Amino acid sequence: MVSQYKFFIIIGVVVIIGIGVIISLSLSKGMFSSQDYEIDVDPLKDPQNLFVTARVMVQNIGAKPLTNVIVNYGDGDVLNLGTLTPGQKVILSPPSENSLRQVKVTADNGISVTKPYRIPPKIPGMMGS
Repeated sequence: MVSQYKFFIIIGVVVIIGIGVIISLSLSKGMFSSQDYEIDVDPLKDPQNLFVTARVMVQNIGAKPLTNVIVNYGDGDVLNLGTLTPGQKVILSPPSENSLRQVKVTADNGISVTKPYRIPPKIPGMMGS
């Protein structure tokens, strides 16, 4: 009878540890990388009534440093970031006169990511809605 309780306690502990490991790995995006060279790019534009705010997030989610990182906002607007260490994230503001269509980020080792600007959903009652 006591050995059955020990069995259920051991199974419960193993399940709790397994869930903890899964949650830890899912929350560690950018900390543990499966590839040596990888980049995450998130361009965002938020049209308000009188103006448009925009930002571009660039993060090295690879295991090794990214060198010669270049952000091309389009319309001839280019920014040379240099090197991003693993896990490093930068948030950039595109030039105010840019058309904000898409962003292309390149780096050494064959890295090239092109993404259009995304527009966040508007929630009634919030600023800019």
